[in-house]
Amino acid sequence: MNYAIAAVSLLVLNLGILWLLMAAPIGLRTIRVRRHFDSEPNRIWEALYPLGKAADWHPSVISSQPLPGEPGLVERSLSHLDSKGRPIVRRLAVEKLPGAALAYEARIVEDSALDPSFWQAYVERTAVTPSEGGCEVTIEHTDRYRGLAFMIFRYFAMRREVRALGQWLKSGRSSTAGVFEHPLTQTGMAILSTLILWPFFGLHPAGLMLSTMLTVVIVIHELGHMAAYRAFGHTSARMIFIPLLGGVAIGGRPYDTRFEVATCALLGAGMSALLFPVAVLFHQAVEAAWLSQAFDHPALMFLLILGAFNLLNLLPMSRFDGGQIIRQLFDSKRMLVTASFGIACVILWVGYRIDLPQNALLAGMAVFTLVSLLGASNVKPRFALEEMRPAERLMAGFGLYAALFIHGFAVIYACDRLFG
Repeated sequence: MNYAIAAVSLLVLNLGILWLLMAAPIGLRTIRVRRHFDSEPNRIWEALYPLGKAADWHPSVISSQPLPGEPGLVERSLSHLDSKGRPIVRRLAVEKLPGAALAYEARIVEDSALDPSFWQAYVERTAVTPSEGGCEVTIEHTDRYRGLAFMIFRYFAMRREVRALGQWLKSGRSSTAGVFEHPLTQTGMAILSTLILWPFFGLHPAGLMLSTMLTVVIVIHELGHMAAYRAFGHTSARMIFIPLLGGVAIGGRPYDTRFEVATCALLGAGMSALLFPVAVLFHQAVEAAWLSQAFDHPALMFLLILGAFNLLNLLPMSRFDGGQIIRQLFDSKRMLVTASFGIACVILWVGYRIDLPQNALLAGMAVFTLVSLLGASNVKPRFALEEMRPAERLMAGFGLYAALFIHGFAVIYACDRLFG
């Protein structure tokens, strides 16, 4: 399979999956999880009801207590951290539901980490129904979703919560740690992603080498994000590898400042840029006859994949690193449009410089326009991010400029020697 066709096919497929996961108008949906427990209904009720005697059974719940002078309101403190590194505090409007089952409905009216608009359509319902040999627990979460990603995440989070409840009932202890985040699982996911990508580059050793290189480039990119998260105090930052779509670095708390957002987004391409001179040294060592000629083609192909992947990530689109950076750098719509146009022109010029067909460049512009329609995330923080100081704005701006031109030059350097 031609490498250009493979690249276009991957781009179109990823674009469709990205739209489905992040922007598809799913609407108001209810997620439901049921499980039977061989336990007394009242014991489970005391654990699940926000004002129950054992409401702090869950490892993420520090306390859950009524709000003085506010009937029906419950204040719950969580071990998850807000942007200032403090435990998140939520206020819930709780109402018991009539019927034979022990049941309640709750809405989140205030959150110290997220704006109330995030919880506007959210309702959770929990029912404990006596049954033969124990009881049946039903947990429902209703919310308005845009894209399948958060809906899928919430479903598995609910399943994990029910599993943790079973652990607590048996041993008095519970854990929310999952198999999916385990390093061995993520290593397996990276290998699986490599094998899925292999056919796009051809089912031969060279194709496997290219798919492996792409996986390595993705891992290095996400490690850069993780390094930035850790530097800003995200102690539980981790990387999740998703076959075909690549990796996602996840921080341990919401962002606090605009400089933090820009730096965490920039460091993916920033760490990758450190490998540019290494690949060039390999190429020059071959030219100087210090290394075997067999190292030359892999080194240049790795440089091409490294530069192209990070250059595309710097496109000024809301879901990409480039879009996140320029949104922090510029406040006015006019400057955002100007910066976006400038970055897009630089990347298109790189494509023109390496003799990409005119049709491919036009297709690239169409893809750029379509992805731009995905829009920004609707997760709004409770408090506005701290503004950048002039020195921080200068550092982030020059960092974006450096990453853009380093990876653009990497693509040109590799293509001139591979296809020139």
